[in-house]
Amino acid sequence: MLSRAEVEATVDSIAALQLPNGMIPWFPGGHADPWNHVEAAMALAVGGRIAEAEAAYQWLVDTQHDEGSWFQYYLDGTIESYRLDANVCAYVAAGAWHHYLVTGDRGFLETMGPVVAAAIDFVLRLQAPGGEITWCYEADGRRGDFALLTSSSSIFFSLRCALAIARQLGDEPPDWELAAARVGYSVATREAHFEPKRRWAMDWYYPVLCGAVNGDEGRLRLKERWDDFVIDDLGVRCVSDRPWITAAETAECAMALESVGETAAAQDLLDWTKHLRHDDGSYWTGSVHPRDTHFPPDERTTYTSAAIVLADDLLYGTGPSAGFFRGDTLPTAELEVARPNLSQAHTR
Repeated sequence: MLSRAEVEATVDSIAALQLPNGMIPWFPGGHADPWNHVEAAMALAVGGRIAEAEAAYQWLVDTQHDEGSWFQYYLDGTIESYRLDANVCAYVAAGAWHHYLVTGDRGFLETMGPVVAAAIDFVLRLQAPGGEITWCYEADGRRGDFALLTSSSSIFFSLRCALAIARQLGDEPPDWELAAARVGYSVATREAHFEPKRRWAMDWYYPVLCGAVNGDEGRLRLKERWDDFVIDDLGVRCVSDRPWITAAETAECAMALESVGETAAAQDLLDWTKHLRHDDGSYWTGSVHPRDTHFPPDERTTYTSAAIVLADDLLYGTGPSAGFFRGDTLPTAELEVARPNLSQAHTR
């Protein structure tokens, strides 16, 4: 468990890198993407930096395209990648609902409601007949060639957050619930529909973290490949065939464990991230073992620090956002309602 002072130091390290326009880059001079930008904003809110978090959301409002999307990567004042990544665009729903839980500010939610709705409508244009979400539109406008399991898992969680927002505001687009069920059902039962990425830890634990695979099935999924990805006392490898421990993946895997009741294992994983904590409260992105050298060299990232703060809030927090990643405040996803509809293409 991090002390309050330790959480504040980590959150301060994130706020220190926020640009005047509200954008939160990965590291000084680095790029930002809307997904990790939102994650950093969520950590700012948990740490009590509400003004900075709302400046981050205002940056999203200011940069959203008319059809609801954002570019994949931004630099200060320029665009680094013009691809439109579905998961990157959807995550604003998770951030907006999280911020509302922290603050109770209905005015904020009313402002963000149309932003979220436009983003979700854009993302659902990429839903395939099998329920999965094709991962992007390329910079030249071509639809991406495949779906990614991690991406669709995260989108499933974002869709549930969008539904929670819509219901709180007294409006529920009639197709969102079915769309969410179709994504979740595909993630839980149709892994062959996704581009193979089995060497990546996120494809292992994200279906559990995002609630598509839960209960006994979730625990079994995490147990089956535990030895592929976890190095005791160090953390989670980002890929199974390299000795690269990353703090963000370790923290997220801890959240996945907690979501299926494996609290002791989750606490162990989060505790193991301490070897990647810098004196100023920020976190090194990762390390290579057995050499125990930082990798990438000299890189401490805002998204890594944010993942630690959010995991600590889930495992030890008592505030209104503590149960966020358990889905405590989200609509139950009735995945079976998707079964008769998976042959229907989602069109707009």
